Amino acid sequence: MSTTRLTLRRAATVTALTTASVLAAAGIAAAHVTVHPESYAKGATDGVLTFRVPNEEDTAATTKVQVYLPTDHPVLGVLVTPHDGWTAKVTTTKLKTPVKTDDGTITEAASEITWTGGKIGAGQFEDFDVAFGQLPEDTDQLTFKTLQTYSDGKVVRWIEEAQSGDDEPENPAPTLKLTAAGDDSAAPAAPATESSGKATTAAAGSSDSTARGLGIAGLIVGVLGLAAAAFAVVRTRGAKS
Repeated sequence: MSTTRLTLRRAATVTALTTASVLAAAGIAAAHVTVHPESYAKGATDGVLTFRVPNEEDTAATTKVQVYLPTDHPVLGVLVTPHDGWTAKVTTTKLKTPVKTDDGTITEAASEITWTGGKIGAGQFEDFDVAFGQLPEDTDQLTFKTLQTYSDGKVVRWIEEAQSGDDEPENPAPTLKLTAAGDDSAAPAAPATESSGKATTAAAGSSDSTARGLGIAGLIVGVLGLAAAAFAVVRTRGAKS
């Protein structure tokens, strides 16, 4: 085999491996449990939060999802949307500090929602919709720690909170940003229904996913550009020889 052909084959191999690595990293980054929309106005009323749960295992199905709601800044009036095959259980707890509303003083609020009975297979996801009566006004964000249980017994704990200035943790908890009332950027988009009928999402606030996708695309383009440059150099050397 000529030196030129050997060099071309090596360049192609490096390009394929690098591109595969980038795509694999993209899949891992996109596999987090997330809440949508990404933000709401403080004190917002009568809205919907959608928890998107992707299955990141190749040989096991997700069979249980537990979402823990903060009680120091409680979400009031929680209701769950029925999902085929899934049974939802809402656990309430007594609040240390009751919340005064126009309808009276609230002394209890939802602290956990558990979905069981269904399955999320490999390469699939499920959207779990949670309606709320009112969001808190005294905090800038809500963190919903989540446990994802698989059919093989594995439990993934999405409980890590990102700190300002730090990289995203390995198992980040779904986080909802709360903005000042009247901030247009906090208004969620209209709900969108999946064509498969598998799930309904109450948000289009996916700027983070979009930015990640564009960044990955840029990396792939860069890899392909380097590969093209390598081919050009090899061809030039081959022509001269």
